[in-house]
Amino acid sequence: MRTLIYVPMIHSDADLGSTALPLNRKGIEVCGKARWLRHQEIVAGYWETVRSHLDKIDAHGLAIYQDGLMADGLLGRRIIEEGAKRGSPNHQIVLDLIIRGATIRKTEDIELLKKEFDRILQLAAKETEVDEKIRLQCRIEARQLLAERDRFIADTINQTLQEGEKGVLFIGAFHNIIEELDDDMEIIELKKQRAVRAYFKAVLTGNEQAFEPLASYMLSDCQPQSERFFP
Repeated sequence: MRTLIYVPMIHSDADLGSTALPLNRKGIEVCGKARWLRHQEIVAGYWETVRSHLDKIDAHGLAIYQDGLMADGLLGRRIIEEGAKRGSPNHQIVLDLIIRGATIRKTEDIELLKKEFDRILQLAAKETEVDEKIRLQCRIEARQLLAERDRFIADTINQTLQEGEKGVLFIGAFHNIIEELDDDMEIIELKKQRAVRAYFKAVLTGNEQAFEPLASYMLSDCQPQSERFFP
């Protein structure tokens, strides 16, 4: 049996690097300043629930697959250490797991990551300047690129997570990895991906009725469940 702990992510500012400022501007524009700041507080609290749960597991021999990580070994560790120094709660958790005996594995293709980075910057810069037709084309291209990344990540996990091994995948909540993974792999969701997605949609749409219960879920203790048994 191969087991993969699945951690759906909403990125913090420290994860986003130079894209954080334009994305925050867009978030405030869409949601309003008060709601966006509340969202950032919830994201910070969410990471604390993840940290609290992973602090309790045996990390020895754990294989770590990380959203955006295009290297393993010393270079991969250096990337994680730099992210941890910038204040990324995700990278701080990964670094702690490494110190406790886990091993990072190359997760992404560098060329696909470069395309994604360039696309985010271009779209953020032009969002108010381009017409709807161009925005629609950008969204189509974004979905196609995300699908390419998802296939690469899933193929990497399928090929490198061996029988008897346990891994953990930290991945953005809007990626679609689970359906691409081999059927013999047990997938344990630390938080339900669909709930994390629904939370973020509630933030962006201003759906107050959905927002509060989903925010409470984001801040609640992790109760891992096997994705394979969900209806």
